[in-house]
Amino acid sequence: MTHTWPRTILAIHWISAFALIGMFASGLWMVDLTYYSDWYKTAPHWHKSVGLLLLAVTFFRVLTRIFSKRPPMHGSAIERRLSKLGHCALYALLLLLFTSGYLISTADGRAIDVFNWFSVPALGELIENQEDIAGDIHFYLAWTLIIVAVGHAMAALKHHFINKDDTLKQMLSLR
Repeated sequence: MTHTWPRTILAIHWISAFALIGMFASGLWMVDLTYYSDWYKTAPHWHKSVGLLLLAVTFFRVLTRIFSKRPPMHGSAIERRLSKLGHCALYALLLLLFTSGYLISTADGRAIDVFNWFSVPALGELIENQEDIAGDIHFYLAWTLIIVAVGHAMAALKHHFINKDDTLKQMLSLR
């Protein structure tokens, strides 16, 4: 049995973690931009582009995770169960967050340009006030994701400092 995660999964995990922190911070910052700000168009373009690339990375991560051997889980039966539920919650929140972001960005019928490399087509407005409703959902999902991610990080630290097991070392590729 392997004692650490495959390097691909480790890389995707940490890239995703730092990207999500950056996306959360930029999202909070962007809502206060005014029409006259130099960043008014650039910041949302980058936010959408990174979000769609992160969606692709997340799909790749799930596929890689399905076909990879995992290191042993540590902790009690309840901790292992909570770990599985927490990871499912993180993936579900990510997918819902990506979906709500897409619905915000495409409500006007325009495609999303990903760093001007390619475009993701729009479905247009599917429901009345889609942009506002999806925007509210996106806001609360983002906060929920950050709270669950902080809980995830706290659980890893608890395993490391209190349980003194290899959970955190497995994610840092240390053994």
